[in-house]
Amino acid sequence: MAVTGLGILEGFAAGQPGSFPASPMQDPSRFQITPAMKEAYQVALKALNPTKSQLERGLELHRNSVVVDCYGFMPRAAVDGERMKAAVEDSASPLELQDMQEDMTMTGFVEVQRETEEFINAWKASGVTCVIQNSGEEGSAIERLLKRLSRFTYATDWMKDTLIKAVTPEDILLAKQQNKHSLYFTGNGVPLPQDWISTADELRYIRVFYQLGIRMMHLTYNRRNMIGDGCGEQIDGGLSDFGRSVVEEMNRVGVIVDIAHSGWQTSLDAAKHSTKPMVASHSTVNSLYEHYRAKPDNVIKAIADTDGYMGICCIPWFLGGSGDIASMMKHIDYMVKKFGSDRVAIGTDVAHNSQYAPEENKKVPAYRKRRNRWEALWPEPKEAFTTTKEMTQSMAWTNWPLFTVGMVQMGYSDVDIQKILSGNVLRVARAAL
Repeated sequence: MAVTGLGILEGFAAGQPGSFPASPMQDPSRFQITPAMKEAYQVALKALNPTKSQLERGLELHRNSVVVDCYGFMPRAAVDGERMKAAVEDSASPLELQDMQEDMTMTGFVEVQRETEEFINAWKASGVTCVIQNSGEEGSAIERLLKRLSRFTYATDWMKDTLIKAVTPEDILLAKQQNKHSLYFTGNGVPLPQDWISTADELRYIRVFYQLGIRMMHLTYNRRNMIGDGCGEQIDGGLSDFGRSVVEEMNRVGVIVDIAHSGWQTSLDAAKHSTKPMVASHSTVNSLYEHYRAKPDNVIKAIADTDGYMGICCIPWFLGGSGDIASMMKHIDYMVKKFGSDRVAIGTDVAHNSQYAPEENKKVPAYRKRRNRWEALWPEPKEAFTTTKEMTQSMAWTNWPLFTVGMVQMGYSDVDIQKILSGNVLRVARAAL
């Protein structure tokens, strides 16, 4: 099956007429299958083992659908190894090196021709219309949140022929019509001055960041903060009084409440208090595999009761089981059968890395790493889980078309698949605004 399947995928890449008719709104998108992409396709095809008709139907549906990664990362460029090497040898601090590395990977495709080509090729291979892009470093510090937001804004400013900044759901649809791609910004924290003069004073930057384009925010990231408790804390006291004010202000301004990294009680409290749909943008089903980053059924139901959704991610040790694309499909199927097709999306939480990254990384000398950042609270899992290369490959970001094939295999209608691909995300985004 893998050999035949790869041949069909190669036809998909070439945009062959007849097999995959393009939508009237979109010309066929040709792309180059790189060796890494080919290997990832083969691994995923082996795990799914679709029939020829399932593969063809899934690829055609994917090509003609609006596809939204409800939490993830656009393709990343390689670093400039020589510049990184020079900075290390000049005794740059770990923080300087982190900033340099992030800037290069998040914007390198703007200025480096081979990275531009790699960037566009990966977008085409994925068939993704829009990424709800993580555009903020974890935490509530305003200067930290601004850094990544500026980089992705820079990318959309300079890549207008390929990439647009979407500020409404209609912008996402426009990108599809124009055969472009788009970013819908999310922050990994609620921006707070942290002066603690008054509640109103602390809340004022939510609207500022909304005006800058942020449309979704994490209430917490693993740890406890002034809003509530994160999913990594052993004790979950729920949403604070201040946290309720934060949810109210997010609802008022038009920012989606995201509890992907929040504790379960904090999530329940937020759902009870929110007057607009809220989400867990990238998570898994705890009933299938117990993990502190997963959500139990009562939390998922609380999200559903707000008219929200949960995005299933592509992180093997969150999914458990086989830890590959087949396991991911089981989490999607559980959500559909238990809560309905209106309540699930796909938030990969993974990125495509440039094929040039390995050669550039080899140029960078070893340097002193800084300690784990404050927000990196990752408790030991309840049971040992080893992530293999094949697990990660099977859910490579450029394997997005095969996610649609997997849903075809599970017998979903085109309507239900398109809800999961983008319809649910667009519904919640409209409700927020």
